[in-house]
Amino acid sequence: MQVAIPLYPRFTALDAVGPYTVLAFAPGWTVTFVAAQAGPVTDDQGTLTLTATASYADLDRPDVIVVPGGIGTFEVLGDEALVNWIRDSHEHTRWTTSVCTGSLLLGAAGLLEGLRATSHWAVLDMLREYGAEPVSERVLTSGKVITAAGVSAGIDMALTLLAQADDPITAQAVQLAIEYDPHPPFNAGSPQTAPDGLSELAIKLIT
Repeated sequence: MQVAIPLYPRFTALDAVGPYTVLAFAPGWTVTFVAAQAGPVTDDQGTLTLTATASYADLDRPDVIVVPGGIGTFEVLGDEALVNWIRDSHEHTRWTTSVCTGSLLLGAAGLLEGLRATSHWAVLDMLREYGAEPVSERVLTSGKVITAAGVSAGIDMALTLLAQADDPITAQAVQLAIEYDPHPPFNAGSPQTAPDGLSELAIKLIT
């Protein structure tokens, strides 16, 4: 199974690295970071750089694409090279997926029309602009399109993908291998459970 994860300036690292770690552990799966041109791409904190080892043209028919989000998403919604690659790749993929605001790029490529989809809570309603029905879910499967909520949900998405594309036992084995057994110290992971006023502070951290 060939997986392509497109990188663009100011992507969120965990959006890409979380699914990468899950899927790279799976037997028979190969994960490649791609970009407009092969080379280094820096994340939204400006301090972590991943290397795309292939260009869009080098990997135009992957089995799976995982589109990460990040502050930079809004700057590349009009990037024809990236959006066209997502749209063209989708014609051949077995699965087309996104993490966080990466779903907006799926929308820009015209892939969410009439579908239920999710994204980071702060931009969830923006999915309506692309004809999607926004749903506040951690992971949402609509046909061969799987969208995930914000950042850390990419790990859940990749495990869900692995269970559907391969089998649940393999997905569970990978979950155990990476010891993904979260017990967050605070019940503040969503606007529904966070203390009053925390959403405003969180928005300032990501904009």
